[in-house]
Amino acid sequence: MHEPAPRAAASAEDSAMVEYEQPLTERMRTFLRLEFLYQQTAFHADTGQDWNSRAAVTSLLDILAILGRGDVRSEALKELERQAEMLRRYKATPGVDHARLGSLLRNVDELRESLGNGSPNVVQQLRECEFLSAIKHRSAIPGGTCVFDLPDYTYWLSRPYTERRDQLEDWLALLRPLCDAVMEILWLMRESAQPRRQLAGGGMYQQALVRNQTPNLLRVLMPRDADLYPEISGGQHRFTVRFLRWHGADQRPRQTDEDISFLLALC
Repeated sequence: MHEPAPRAAASAEDSAMVEYEQPLTERMRTFLRLEFLYQQTAFHADTGQDWNSRAAVTSLLDILAILGRGDVRSEALKELERQAEMLRRYKATPGVDHARLGSLLRNVDELRESLGNGSPNVVQQLRECEFLSAIKHRSAIPGGTCVFDLPDYTYWLSRPYTERRDQLEDWLALLRPLCDAVMEILWLMRESAQPRRQLAGGGMYQQALVRNQTPNLLRVLMPRDADLYPEISGGQHRFTVRFLRWHGADQRPRQTDEDISFLLALC
């Protein structure tokens, strides 16, 4: 199963942190959901158990549902162009690594070409698959995809793993140009801003946003062993981060009144 090109290995500090992200635009909200579902589909498609194949199909159907709500392909092309323009501006920056910059620009241009040359009707092609349509229809019913509801699905799940994997690969291949473009956009966006240390006095941090310079994405990084987590809310003018202390799944979390140090990136 194809996966996006590997990036630099995470540092020890990065692996010890948990990232919480909050989109500030509808476009970013859609992109983050697509990234999540694409990674989930690829993970389960690469695992041999029939339960994993079930999970992969469910995630694939969720991707189709998102893509049916708007012209995500056009949004991705616009964002790739914006990212390319931002990268081109760095050419005149003293000390820039031109080899790396050129590599990034070529990658963005290849994704734009692949997405632009692809059929805009790939979603319709998958929707017209009667097998997937039946699963989608029955999935609206709790337990609706069990053996007596969809015997053909049970038969497919009983086929050898290589056969199921190849079929999933065929379906994902139709979505890959768009999903790879979205993955690249989000990676570039995250890399555009380094996290900075901030302090939430009394468990709350608030920041006003400069007019016409609203970020697309907020990222809060917390130590993996922390017993609290951030609740992020934001709009065009300001955003707020509240830190809630975890008291177990059977208790309601409460905002801490302690000063909390954390890392924040505005992308």
